[in-house]
Amino acid sequence: MLARDTISPVRDDVSGREGESVTLRCEYETTYEYVYLYWFRHDSDLQPPRFILWKGARSRSSNKNIPDGRYKSQTSRTSTEVTISSLTLADSALYYCDALGERLPA
Repeated sequence: MLARDTISPVRDDVSGREGESVTLRCEYETTYEYVYLYWFRHDSDLQPPRFILWKGARSRSSNKNIPDGRYKSQTSRTSTEVTISSLTLADSALYYCDALGERLPA
């Protein structure tokens, strides 16, 4: 992403109850038309962040990689969200989003 491009969470703190679902959301601004939006979770400072999923947006909206079926993702031209279903205590973590823009060669 370029310096003028941004991505940030809509809410800093989200909670849910065991067995229920919770949705996390980030909004982004970018000049790229080809965008990939990523979600990660960070369980502790002793371990690196762990990849959850990526999903394309804009011209790449049909592309995705979502290995765990408890996670669902939606993207738009300005936001990305992940829904975690069947929550357990083990889902407690710091979650964050990131974006990668791509320009095609002329």
